[in-house]
Amino acid sequence: MTLPTTPATNAAGRLLSVLAAFDRAAPALTLTEISRRAGLSLPTAHRLLSELTAWGALERDADGVYHVGLRLFELGTLAPRGPVLREAALPFLEDLYEATRENVQLAVREAGDAVYVERLAGRSSVGVRTRLGAHWPLHATGVGLALLAHAPAAFQEAYLAAGLAAFTPWTVTDPDRLRRMLAEVRTTGLAVSDRQVTEDALSVAAPVRGGDGAVVAAVSVVVRAPGSAAALAPAVRLAARGISRALATGRAAGVGAGAAGVGAGATGASAGVTGAAAGASAGATGPGAAGRAAPFA
Repeated sequence: MTLPTTPATNAAGRLLSVLAAFDRAAPALTLTEISRRAGLSLPTAHRLLSELTAWGALERDADGVYHVGLRLFELGTLAPRGPVLREAALPFLEDLYEATRENVQLAVREAGDAVYVERLAGRSSVGVRTRLGAHWPLHATGVGLALLAHAPAAFQEAYLAAGLAAFTPWTVTDPDRLRRMLAEVRTTGLAVSDRQVTEDALSVAAPVRGGDGAVVAAVSVVVRAPGSAAALAPAVRLAARGISRALATGRAAGVGAGAAGVGAGATGASAGVTGAAAGASAGATGPGAAGRAAPFA
């Protein structure tokens, strides 16, 4: 999480700056640390912490260390892109995982990042640097490329103009090359990140569409590089289509925030994913896979 560079000037901004002081690298903070990270004086930080603790947004332990409270967790579950999307997607994610035993991930776009909202980790598959709630730049990951390719054109150009960070020697940092990659993603319905985040991982992703046809998420399988994007493509595409249908069906049926029935309805439709993914698992990692490596090296 990016810390504020200038002090907040209103009450709401100061409260938010206190909450923004916490992140996965710093889930527990003292008053002094929060004051520094939020850019607030100690008295102001102490007053705001008292208010947030009383409301339940934060909790304070016996040593005076603050943690995020359950009240914020409860609010987080109300986010429309959270439980509804995850419940609709889970049957298809589980099918991909059961067939491939590889890392399966679901992400949404938030500003210039892919945010991971669900993941199933393979016990013996390649290690990944993602976790639930993690943010990664769009241009480096499979899900990020799928999301960026379907973002508004003006957003894409602004993203490319801001600079493309490199994480490995394979990361694509040339804007013109990335534009060509994004065009191919839109044409094929498939995004591939080959060793762009770590030098031992290949990610194959496809976009997930909501009931209105707009891309709302992306699903991916991550295998050890070199792997075969072509072998994984049918299963990943099928999973993305299944999740898209589940979302559309849920909305058409009037399913609310609880998404009741979406998961059950999706289970039957997801059966086809297993067959496609079973072949993908062998093809992605078996002999000759290196010769069928992804086009986006």
